[in-house]
Amino acid sequence: MIPVITASKVYSVLGNNNSLVPLAIKDVANSAGVTAGSYVTGNEAEGEDRFIDEFGTQAIWLFGIPVYKKLMDLALFKLMGYDHKIDVRVLKNKDIFEKAKEFAYNDKIKNAFDKVGKNQKTFKGLTFAKFALSTLLTIGTYGALTHYRHKHTEENIRKSILAEHNAKKAQQTNKTSINTFTPVIEKPQAFKNVSVDKKEDEKAKDREQIPFKGVLSEFMFSPVKNLMILDGAITIERFATSRSLQDFLGYAVKEGSIWMFMYFAGAKIEKYLEKKSETKHNKSIDLDARVIESDELRKAFHDNSLKKSIDAFANCKTDVEIYEFINKNPDNFIVQMAKKSEIVKTKAANENFFIKIARRTGMMPLLQEDDKVDTRAYIDIDEFKGVAQKLEKLHTQYENSGETLDKFLKGVKKLKRASVLKNIGSCIMALGVITPAIMVGLRYLREDKEFQVRDRIEKEMKLRGEI
Repeated sequence: MIPVITASKVYSVLGNNNSLVPLAIKDVANSAGVTAGSYVTGNEAEGEDRFIDEFGTQAIWLFGIPVYKKLMDLALFKLMGYDHKIDVRVLKNKDIFEKAKEFAYNDKIKNAFDKVGKNQKTFKGLTFAKFALSTLLTIGTYGALTHYRHKHTEENIRKSILAEHNAKKAQQTNKTSINTFTPVIEKPQAFKNVSVDKKEDEKAKDREQIPFKGVLSEFMFSPVKNLMILDGAITIERFATSRSLQDFLGYAVKEGSIWMFMYFAGAKIEKYLEKKSETKHNKSIDLDARVIESDELRKAFHDNSLKKSIDAFANCKTDVEIYEFINKNPDNFIVQMAKKSEIVKTKAANENFFIKIARRTGMMPLLQEDDKVDTRAYIDIDEFKGVAQKLEKLHTQYENSGETLDKFLKGVKKLKRASVLKNIGSCIMALGVITPAIMVGLRYLREDKEFQVRDRIEKEMKLRGEI
């Protein structure tokens, strides 16, 4: 079967707040924009330096922590006989921990829970060690990339300056040549080169230490917040290893926009659009995009299973009762949508990357067995209750709308899609167009168009008599 990527699947991914895909798209736009800006304002040496910085950092940013965590799973957890898929937060509530063990879908997992329960202090220590080591190793990897980039760029610039000097010298001593022009530094094919005359002489600043402080436990378990920690270290590293004032100012603009539009503005825009939709159209779009885009939502409205599910859940009062309800009622629509939103993890969530892709694209079906709750994963009870509340609110809005079911749900889907596009589109515009434009404009405003690293190296070579 050939996988079909439908519009619904695209919006589901782009509107998933826990997915790294929207963050990756924004970062690619920013990296492409600032790299292009470096070619425009500088030369090939600066453009290559920026390319390595942006896209090398992006690879470390996205894959560093997950890869190192996987290595920690093998080196720490497996070696000591613990199941690394047991979320340490399950231990917070003793009654829920016992329920998690009770509802585990096989005896192997139940035994794993037993071992964790008897060695909670050790397990908690291993979990924090995995988080701390994977984060520090990723930061160290970025530091190594920065060291390599600086060294690589400087070596290439020295070779380029020496070659240009030798070519100029040969041209001047060639008496048979017609001196119809003054030799200049060879220009790249697509971009202007830099001038060798500069007014300022900034010295490179290389500092190796990267500060790392304790973080709140919530940052340990969210992929997005993991990236925030890493971005904090990257920002500090970039400021600390800036090779000139030009470098520092460029990073100040870039890092400021990254923090604003990668992590904070998106959430604010989303809340604003959700509130506007509810106020103006009386249609809530605060449910996960994967729920709104699902075919099951219309069916649940149509056959009244949504209302029945809401009424059944209303009897649950305590967190333990809710946890038990989730495990005992797989056909409840709220439970099904919580699974779709990945608030409740299932057995299928533990499959490898390729099987997950096959299921999501329709190449492999999701079996009933795969839909069992994986009790090793943490369930945020407040988030689950939030799904129930949002579904109930949407159901009430439908009943008061006077619209047909198809018209009502079509309106909700349309508003949600517009919200997703406006949100990610505005962030991409800010990161991929406006930020690079500000960086370029600042260079021209300060009459600082040329790459200062090249200027510094050329002056050093003249002082040493190399040219």
